[in-house]
Amino acid sequence: MSTSVSTASRSGLACLVGAGLLAGTGGLLGSLLQRATGLSPVSIATCRLTVGGLLLVAVLIVTRRPWPRDVVAWRRIGVIAVLSATVQASFFGAVAASSVSLATLITIGMSPVVVALLEQLTGRRVLDRRRAATIAIALFGLILLVGAPADRADAGGIFAGAAMALVSACAFATITVISARPVPGLDVMTTTGFGLTGGAVLLTPAAAISGFAFVPTAHSITLIAALGLPTALAYTLYFRGLSRAGAGTAAVLALLEPLAGTVLAVAILGERLTPTGLAGAAFLTAALVHASVQPQTGATV
Repeated sequence: MSTSVSTASRSGLACLVGAGLLAGTGGLLGSLLQRATGLSPVSIATCRLTVGGLLLVAVLIVTRRPWPRDVVAWRRIGVIAVLSATVQASFFGAVAASSVSLATLITIGMSPVVVALLEQLTGRRVLDRRRAATIAIALFGLILLVGAPADRADAGGIFAGAAMALVSACAFATITVISARPVPGLDVMTTTGFGLTGGAVLLTPAAAISGFAFVPTAHSITLIAALGLPTALAYTLYFRGLSRAGAGTAAVLALLEPLAGTVLAVAILGERLTPTGLAGAAFLTAALVHASVQPQTGATV
């Protein structure tokens, strides 16, 4: 019994690590796409969800997988769609109102905290000292890695950006907690494909208002495809790993996304990582390793 649980846990951790690394490509590819097309952040997010979702739906059609027929299954897909759209729209709204660094710190950094609180309140898992210490180390490392907000936004903009980023963090944390409990008969690929596609549909009006037109070239189309494919794989792996490693561990390992994004920005875009950033990367890596070896204690569902 213990061997099978250990194997499942290791498999879940591998899925979550893969999800974090793949999601980390989003910042780099999104930046390159913005440079090539001039699209707004919300439009880029819509492209990301559209391509990722439709790719998975196409796989479902080609493989002739049965579509969900249960009301409960479609309800879960609808919830994932709404929450995915909320995560993206709130995050990019926070970026526009304040700064990228503030939006990233609150959205990515607060997610494991919100997950821990939700699990504590619902009795799914107790927030012990070891887990609290892991989250604290991870947040400290993220602050050092991303840095303090440097943009000259006014006080109102900072407050509005922080509020929207907190909404994004809560939406992502809710996705994490809800998806940790699978719906019988609803597989991960179906959930991800229809969930991302539904989220893209919900974001389309905002994208159209902000500007959705650009001159298509081979380069821009390739970037859009490259942005969507890792997204599809990342969400699929994340949902798969959730049910095996637990929501709390998944939320902490999601911090691999900004770490991987930073490494890619340094390697490909030529950005420089300061000594403070290097220290932050070290703390964040230590927290991620610590989270991956933590025993699953406390009440779970």
